[in-house]
Amino acid sequence: MSKERFDIHQHITDKIVSAIERGAGDFRLPWHRSAGSIMRPVNIASKKAYRGVNVVALWAYAEESGYSAGIWGTYKQWSEAGAQVRKGEKAAFVVFYKELEFAAEIEAGNPETTTRLFARATPVFAAEQVDGYQAPAIDAPPATVVTPIEQAEAFVAATGASISHGGSRAFYRPSTDSIQLPPRETFIGTPTSTPAEAYYSTLLHELTHWTSTESRCNRLLGKRFGDQAYAIEELVAELGAAFLCADLRISDEPRADHAQYLASWLSVLKADKKAIFTAASKASEAAAFLATLQGA
Repeated sequence: MSKERFDIHQHITDKIVSAIERGAGDFRLPWHRSAGSIMRPVNIASKKAYRGVNVVALWAYAEESGYSAGIWGTYKQWSEAGAQVRKGEKAAFVVFYKELEFAAEIEAGNPETTTRLFARATPVFAAEQVDGYQAPAIDAPPATVVTPIEQAEAFVAATGASISHGGSRAFYRPSTDSIQLPPRETFIGTPTSTPAEAYYSTLLHELTHWTSTESRCNRLLGKRFGDQAYAIEELVAELGAAFLCADLRISDEPRADHAQYLASWLSVLKADKKAIFTAASKASEAAAFLATLQGA
């Protein structure tokens, strides 16, 4: 009897759903990174950050196992880096898409080439699972780099988004193409984030919403998610803010007002194993778009 095929989409979705359910009580989700783990996961070989759903998946793995979520690599990549994965360590999985060509018959009988994308599961291990590797210090940025909050201010200013302050709610208003935030002094922070970090993580959430328009990322979720489109857009904004906070080294502040979406998110994710892949891809696209506005 053939061995059941490993379903990477279902595996990663289950891992993220489990992480969401564990943190639902106090609304700490796997993408709410605290001081000491504020970064996107990076591959040991390429030195590049993972993207899309792989970021969320590795954060979920790290949260479950108590890892920093910093550096990851395959067994071979760690070996080539002079390190050894310890015996008995359990791998995490990331997904990559490979384009394969197929011959498709057409009416005249001549073969025509078509391409399809196939998901490939790749096992990876965290730096905490290997011997012989010393992680580089990342706490102190070079003197030429501005401090994280200054960097966040510059990042937001470069987008040119219209931002106003007042009232008690944070939201993006499509009719005026503007972002509304409560006054800065009303943000109080948490034990794991400063008031300034709470302010900027909220602003980056709304800035992700700002990218949804036709002239920017043209994010149309209604056809894909129907009545759940609004809740999924909130998930995209949650993930987009998390990616941007990680890039800017800011603790991502949990937003208690989004607890109302937890049931919807879990319902969609459990019913559709590719929903988190779509949401993370859209969030990654939004973060990349905002990065293009930063200039040289």
